[in-house]
Amino acid sequence: MKDRPAQQTVSTLPAAALVVSNMIGIGIFTSLGFQVAAFTRADGSSLLTTGVFPIMMLWLVGGGLALCGALCYAELATALPRSGGEYNFLSRIYHPAVGFCTGLTSTTIGFAAPIAVSAVFFGDYFCRAFPACAHLLPHMSNVLALTLVSFATLAHLRSIRFSGGVQETTTAITILLILTFACSGFAKASPQPVSFLPHGGDGPLILSTAFGSSLIWVMYSYSGWNAASYIAGEVRDPGKSLPRALILGTIFVVFLYAAITAAFLYTTPLARLSGQPEVADLAGGYIFGPTGARVGNALICVGLVANVSAMMWIGSRVSQAIGSNYRILSGLARTTSRGVPYVALIVQFLITAVLALGDPAKIVTYVESVLFFWSLLAVVGVIVLRVREPNLPRPYCTFGYPLTPIAFACIALVCLVQTCLRHPVETTEGALTVLIGLPIYWIASRTGETSSLGGPLPDQIL
Repeated sequence: MKDRPAQQTVSTLPAAALVVSNMIGIGIFTSLGFQVAAFTRADGSSLLTTGVFPIMMLWLVGGGLALCGALCYAELATALPRSGGEYNFLSRIYHPAVGFCTGLTSTTIGFAAPIAVSAVFFGDYFCRAFPACAHLLPHMSNVLALTLVSFATLAHLRSIRFSGGVQETTTAITILLILTFACSGFAKASPQPVSFLPHGGDGPLILSTAFGSSLIWVMYSYSGWNAASYIAGEVRDPGKSLPRALILGTIFVVFLYAAITAAFLYTTPLARLSGQPEVADLAGGYIFGPTGARVGNALICVGLVANVSAMMWIGSRVSQAIGSNYRILSGLARTTSRGVPYVALIVQFLITAVLALGDPAKIVTYVESVLFFWSLLAVVGVIVLRVREPNLPRPYCTFGYPLTPIAFACIALVCLVQTCLRHPVETTEGALTVLIGLPIYWIASRTGETSSLGGPLPDQIL
């Protein structure tokens, strides 16, 4: 099928919904227990003797860093308005080889592995929410995971406008359920003896290594704030719509995360939360009674539907962008009459399906540090591009520049070092994945490029 121009049908609302749904994954429902455990002494006693203000500050600091990243990406996405996210940014700012490596990572497992993980978790939590379904077929959770990925792929194959509608609907349901869960927690449950106000002893805890190590979990939960930049070529009036989507979507998720975390802490004893990944299960039992765990599991399922849909959408756009530049990969850029990159979506589905049948969690561990590194390079690229191309039209300029990118870069670097120290084998494997991309780039560039990396792609003229 002949390539056709991308249709700029995505407005601010579905783009913001994409940001929200891509951020709300499994992290917010599972990471609180590990944060509480980080503030627990060896004898089992808690360091949070004066209240849970340090825990809440974790989510506010993490949200502030995510917002810094969103502000930087808003400038990059409007100054370099093509779909593809970091592939587009890093190709232009540093070198096409750098962009190719990040694009190749995203095209293969960068999105497929997180999609597979979310889909497998969806199957697992669906069986917990509806136990009768668990015994219908062998490996029912895997069957449900493949079913979800299949439906998400079919939905996005229909049209870009339909993708936006699906994203708006699933995100709206997710938001409604999270707010209902949080409000019910404060209205129905018996409160725990915790204080959310700051106290004199909180300062040392916020400056402690426990706070720093817990921030890694929080930043993982906030990952996805850059989602709208991946579909820049499909957004109407990107100079205005993209910054609004990135910034408003991120701010709204910070509010949602603060609300649901406060509800978890308000309803569930810290001793029960410590080290437990099933936070929504525990809190649901305290809020809704014996059936509460099933309510919490159903909430997670809905959130994961929106999360999988969002990653399917933006992941295929990275493949489309890299295929538009390199003749050897040009098949990935082929679109339907409605501008949908059907080959990229199908390839992504096949890779995801294979990973969903196994244990993709280990793959995500090693690829996470690589993706974090790409985000760090992109944010630093705001400064590089300002210095090198001061006259480049910038419909949006980063608020608080240069402090905003510097703050993000410093904290991101600390988190990246922590990840490398905690998972040296996985990060080494991730680095090797990046290096493998270099000879592939050399071959791809020798076969010819279909367009200049410095100019607009033929199917994404703005």
